Amino acid sequence: MDIDAFDSKLRAVPDGGVTSARGFTACGLHAGFRAEPERADFALLVADEPASAAGVFTTNRFCAAPVTVSREHLGGAERGWGTVRAVAVNSGNANAATGEPGLAVARETCDIVSQVVGCEPEQVLVASTGVIGQQLDITPFEMGVPAAFEQRSRAGGAAFARAIMTTDTHPKEYAVTYESGVLEYVGCTFTVGGCVKGSGMIMPNMATMIALITTDAPVAPSTLHGILTACVAQTFNKVTVDSDTSTNDTCIMLASGAAAVDAEPICEGTEAYEELFYAVSVVCESLARAIAADGEGASRLITVNVTGAPTDDDADTCARAIANSPLVKTAVAGHDCNWGRIAMALGKCGVAFDQRDVAIDIMGIPVCRDGLTVPFDEAEASRRFEAPEITIWADLGAGEGEATVWTCDLTHEYIVINGDYRT
Repeated sequence: MDIDAFDSKLRAVPDGGVTSARGFTACGLHAGFRAEPERADFALLVADEPASAAGVFTTNRFCAAPVTVSREHLGGAERGWGTVRAVAVNSGNANAATGEPGLAVARETCDIVSQVVGCEPEQVLVASTGVIGQQLDITPFEMGVPAAFEQRSRAGGAAFARAIMTTDTHPKEYAVTYESGVLEYVGCTFTVGGCVKGSGMIMPNMATMIALITTDAPVAPSTLHGILTACVAQTFNKVTVDSDTSTNDTCIMLASGAAAVDAEPICEGTEAYEELFYAVSVVCESLARAIAADGEGASRLITVNVTGAPTDDDADTCARAIANSPLVKTAVAGHDCNWGRIAMALGKCGVAFDQRDVAIDIMGIPVCRDGLTVPFDEAEASRRFEAPEITIWADLGAGEGEATVWTCDLTHEYIVINGDYRT
């Protein structure tokens, strides 16, 4: 497939989100998980018909009860796919480190949703986000699920995105649409949309805090899982705000097939698969960048590009060392073009290279060549720091490996937010 040609056919959906794809309705409302009555804290996504589903979850061994239950409903950790009718998400309480009572609440939530929607409990997935170690009350689900089901709509995606927020400063949504160029799907216009929450405790080792992706393309569950896991590896798994992997990380994708009801499912190895894969990756990358840009207390999105590493994995290690360095992050917050901190981060991470071969640019300004300082205009650097996105590029001169990681700067506000998180 000609990526450039296909990219020109891809269109962003105005105000698009998790219900932009046909076959889905959603709602977000206040159910009582939070004390503030004006703040939505429960979200429900419903597929019109049983939908192909895939999920990837946190690798944190202190994983939350809803992660355990949703994994079970998707065939366990070794599979990760199945058929789903609804996804229920609460914010304000993570239902993590809650033992058997927490598992019981997660399973009872699935029972409540299944009775209201009209499906099997195993066709319901659940996710939670909020404070760890507090027992989750079932009562808000008993009131919230029927209300959300009654109020759900195609326009409810925006409310869904708001209801799953915790310390996020704004909802994060995106959707794209494209007309397939494949003969088998001639005349079919497919949509991929989604929403995500995540602002702190972010360095996913699977996906991100809570992400929901939907499409109306026809895809078998196992094929959908392959698309999702590959896209996650290059997008959500390349985000770090504070180097911490959450107990509740959940990324779920549903495919309704509503845009091509009588068509055969899209198969791996076909041009239709490549089209859909690219569209999903575009949506996931947009949402991943939105997480980094909205990191707790952040004022700048930082994109770290590392090239010339011995391998891609080595490049990723180097990029994460830069992105997770408090010294690099605070330098960006202070508008200090201090490339020595980037060199320090590269040198400590264990990847083999010769410092005499290293080149570093900050915001397109050469600041290091052959491991030595390059004179630059400090005033021009200060001006470029006003941009909303700061780019850091490092070439190790040691191979063909490359990687990109997204992060944000570290400000005093991060301490304020996390120092007061429970109080």
